[in-house]
Amino acid sequence: MKLKKGDTVKVLSGNDKGKTGEVLTVLPKENRVIVKDVNIRKKAVKPRKAGDEGGIIPSEHPINASKVAVVCPKCQKAVRIGYKVDKDGKKVRVCKSCGEELKK
Repeated sequence: MKLKKGDTVKVLSGNDKGKTGEVLTVLPKENRVIVKDVNIRKKAVKPRKAGDEGGIIPSEHPINASKVAVVCPKCQKAVRIGYKVDKDGKKVRVCKSCGEELKK
């Protein structure tokens, strides 16, 4: 999976199309990611102990990884990701548009 925790991504389709946010969690087995302030669902929660508050709690839910694209820090566009080997022999992610290295 080319997405990593901490990446800034833009949603390409769905109800939250056009929103940008940070990747909070990556679920590679399910090919899904959880993005901050995207795909918000509300859940009614009962208070479990005395003093706890119940109510309607909003939370982020996973979205398919194919519906998001990484935002390049240099060209500020939603771009595809490629790989190349740097001087030290390490594999690094690069922007397919401008060739800028994507750092975490």
